Amino acid sequence: MTSPQTASHVTTPRPLKGQLALVTGSTSGIGLGIARALAGAGANVILNGFGSPDDIAATIASLQELGVTVEHDASDLLSAQGAAAMVEGAIQRHGRIDVLVNNAGIQHVSPIETFPVDRWDAIQALNLGAAFHTIRAAMPAMKAARSGRIINVASAHGLVASPYKSAYVAAKHGVLGLTKTVALEAAREGITCNAICPGYVWTPLVEHQVADTAKARGLTEKQVIEDVLLAAQPSKRFATVEEVGALALFLASPLAASINGAAIPIDGGWTAQ
Repeated sequence: MTSPQTASHVTTPRPLKGQLALVTGSTSGIGLGIARALAGAGANVILNGFGSPDDIAATIASLQELGVTVEHDASDLLSAQGAAAMVEGAIQRHGRIDVLVNNAGIQHVSPIETFPVDRWDAIQALNLGAAFHTIRAAMPAMKAARSGRIINVASAHGLVASPYKSAYVAAKHGVLGLTKTVALEAAREGITCNAICPGYVWTPLVEHQVADTAKARGLTEKQVIEDVLLAAQPSKRFATVEEVGALALFLASPLAASINGAAIPIDGGWTAQ
């Protein structure tokens, strides 16, 4: 029997040890939370996203403390060529991609009759198109390895709609269709493709939105949180990046081998209504 004095040497299981994970939009927020969860399970990580060189260097250093290798790829995923080249470059350097997480996205809110066409095009290109191009580029290597996990970060707005978000809602519904199609095509290849559908998640971006909305509407921050942002979430609490990261880690693990083509809400009950 192990005594309490000797139990401290027991290590945490690292089910992704030695694997390579590429996470788009991962220099902050949800993407960084997912990257941290995967790194904590032993995966070497390629980050992608914008940020100052100093901030990115600090993020890389903090993830490397988990005992994994970490890179940053600054590819602009608004470009089909950029998205594909990012994946192809990773495979050329490492010979593999075991976990692909499509998280990068942008948002714009406007009535459809005044919705800027350039914003529509950009949202489709990044939120939906980039996922298509990265999966398309990664699939040959995953099929050759007969192994792979593809995780698309969709949204509660992939399951339900809200006014004034036509481009975002359309793109996220498209992500779920893409997820199901890829899951069916790769089902006998040892590859799974699933989608996570978060509601509102507490990130630095949302924190700033709370303060800005309170100022613009003459409300308290508490009113903004409860009556504006969380109005649709029965739990009346934000999900955390750690919760989303934990779900992504499970979907990337061997225990999720039979979960395929799923759209899993993490929204406090929003889409149960």
